[in-house]
Amino acid sequence: MYNIFGDFMFARINSEGLYGINSFDVTVEADISSGLPRFDVVGLPDASVKESRERVRASMKNSGYTFPVSRITVNIAPADVKKEGSFYDLPILVSILKASSQITGSTDDFSFIGELSLNGEIRSVNGVLPMVLQAKENGAGAVFVPYDNADEGSVVSGIDVLPAKNIGEVIAHINGERLIEPAFRALDEQSVIGETLDFCDVKGQSKVKRALEIAAAGGHNCIMVGTPGTGKSMMAKRLGSIMPEMTFDEQIETTKIYSVAGELPSGARLIAKRPFRSPHHTTSAQGLTGGGSSPKPGEISLAHNGVLFMDEFPEFDRRAKESLRQPLEDGVVTITRASGTITYPSDIMLVAAMNPCPCGYAGHPTIDCTCTEAARKRYNDKLSGPILDRIDIHIEVGAVDYSMLRGDRKEETSAEIRERVNRAREIQNKRFRGSSVKCNAKMTPAMTRKFCILTPDADELLSASYDSMGMSPRAHDKILRISRTIADLDGSDKIELEHIAEAIQYRSLDRKYRL
Repeated sequence: MYNIFGDFMFARINSEGLYGINSFDVTVEADISSGLPRFDVVGLPDASVKESRERVRASMKNSGYTFPVSRITVNIAPADVKKEGSFYDLPILVSILKASSQITGSTDDFSFIGELSLNGEIRSVNGVLPMVLQAKENGAGAVFVPYDNADEGSVVSGIDVLPAKNIGEVIAHINGERLIEPAFRALDEQSVIGETLDFCDVKGQSKVKRALEIAAAGGHNCIMVGTPGTGKSMMAKRLGSIMPEMTFDEQIETTKIYSVAGELPSGARLIAKRPFRSPHHTTSAQGLTGGGSSPKPGEISLAHNGVLFMDEFPEFDRRAKESLRQPLEDGVVTITRASGTITYPSDIMLVAAMNPCPCGYAGHPTIDCTCTEAARKRYNDKLSGPILDRIDIHIEVGAVDYSMLRGDRKEETSAEIRERVNRAREIQNKRFRGSSVKCNAKMTPAMTRKFCILTPDADELLSASYDSMGMSPRAHDKILRISRTIADLDGSDKIELEHIAEAIQYRSLDRKYRL
C-alpha cells in the first residue's frame, strides 16, 4: 500500500496515443514524492487530458482505493507531441496505483486504454482499433480496453484484447486474482453499413447500368445527368451491390477511419461492406474534407474504399466541390492546423448526379423546359472544368418508357453484374500486383502507356476524336483507362475499336456541357 511517510515511488505504464488515424506509443510515468499535496499532469496535455485528474481522483476513491495525499506528478511521454482525448484516464490511474504499491502484479506486458467515470466504470472511446494495432506493434502481450470496444479490438490477432467494465476488474487481473477472458476474434460476424439493394429493382436504363458496371469494374468516377425521376439516385444507391468485395487490409483501413471518427456501428468488428456516403448538398467544404481544432475525418475519408454519392451536385458550395480535387487526384486528404498536419486516406469512387438545367426538364421528350438561356448558363457555371475533367464517366440518363416500366421483362440482378465486375478486377489485380495501384482508374501515366495497347483502328478513332472533341490530355488518358476496363470486362488483352468507341461515348459532357 501507499507509504504515508512519503517515500519516493515511481511507476511506468504503457499506453497509446492518436494522431489522425495513426497511433503512436505513449509511456505514462507517475512519481509520488513528499511535499504539499498536488496532482500535476505534464507532457503537453490538452484540456480533456488535464481534466482526467478529477476523474482519476474520484474513480479511485469511489472504487475503494486510496488516493495518495502527496505530491503526484504524471508525465505522458513523448512530451513534444500534444496529447488529446480521454483514453489516457485508465493508464494514469494504473500508474498512480502502481507507484503507490496498490497494484502488486507486473504491468510491463500490458497496455491500457480507456476513459473513467467517477464511480470507476470504464467508458468506451474512439480509435481503439488503431491503438490496439499499435500496441501489438510495440510488443505488448495484452491490452486493456473498455468493454464496449471489445468487438472492435478483437479483430487484431497476435495480442490479447482484455475488455474491462471497471477498474476493479483491471487490477484484479493484474494481481492475478480474477482473470479477464480475452475478447473472441470472430470475423464471420462482420458488420456491414446499410442494407443491400439490388439492380433487378431498376426497370430499363440498360445503358446507365452498363456505364455503372464499367465504373465499378475499373473504380472510375462518374456523373449522371438526367431529368427528375429517371432513377439516378436509385441506381447510385445500388452501386455498392456490384462493387468488388473488400480485402482484409481494406476492411482494417476503413474500420480505423470509422473508429477514429466515432462512426463505427455498435458491436461492429469490421466494416465488411464498402461504405456508401451521401452528404446533403448543404454540406460545407470542411464537412467533406474533415477538420476542426482536432481534425476528424470528413465525408470523403469516411467513403474511403467505397462510394461518395453527391446528389444535386451543382448545388454544393463551390468551395466544397473544389475540395474534391486533391482527393480525386492523390487519394488522400491533407488537413493542416497549428498543431500539425494530418493526412487521411480517401481512395474513393465519386458518383455525382445533377439535372440538365434548374427546372430539370431540358431535353425531356414530353415536358417543356421553363429555364432561360441565362439561367441554364448560370447553372452550368456551377460545375468547373477542372472538376469535370477529373470525372471519368459522363452518363446521360433518359426518361423511362411506360412500356418498360410496366413490362414483365426480368432485369439482371446485382449478383450477375458483380460476377463480371469481380472477373475484371481479378485481371487488374494480376496486372498491378506488386504496386500500390488497385484498379484501372488509378493507373499512372506510365502504366497507361504500358497497359493500354490499342489496335490500329482504335488508335485512329481516338486520334480523330481528340481533335474534334477538343479533349484535354487528362480526358485522353481517362478514355484510355475506361476502354481498358471495357476490354477487361470482355476478357480482351488489347483495346479494340468497339472498346474505344464505347469509352468515347462516356465523355459526352466534354462536348455538350463544356464549361
